[in-house]
Amino acid sequence: MVNLKLQRRLAAQILKCAPEKVRFDSESLADIKESITKADIKGLIGTGAIDVRASPGSSRVRARKILVQKRKGLRKGHGSRKGTANARDNKKELWINRIRKQRTLLKSLKDKNKLEAKTYTSLSNKAKGGYFRSERHLKTYITENKLLKNVKKA
Repeated sequence: MVNLKLQRRLAAQILKCAPEKVRFDSESLADIKESITKADIKGLIGTGAIDVRASPGSSRVRARKILVQKRKGLRKGHGSRKGTANARDNKKELWINRIRKQRTLLKSLKDKNKLEAKTYTSLSNKAKGGYFRSERHLKTYITENKLLKNVKKA
């Protein structure tokens, strides 16, 4: 093997890396051996006969695997939690989503003429007061108390 210590050292200085990171193109070894000045080495770097080995970065394999699991809803146990329950899912946002669904349901029933005005008002006030846990709870309440109008088709 040809001793290219000088060339390796000069290339490392120019490329601002460790001498171990410098890579020589096996086909241009003769040219590299002849180059003894920094200018010669710079020329070879320009042609691509000398370049730097890329340093290995942090592997993302494990991170990607964890991300896939989190998308499935896994890794949410007590050991993975940092914030309070309210920080993790805001009570206000939960309330907004819940009340919007209930109000939309009531409005659609009223528009379809399936609820009387008084019943609609009473149900919307109950919803506003947090009486119903969810849209489904509201539906079951309506059916159990037979609050829907019997609409006759002409």
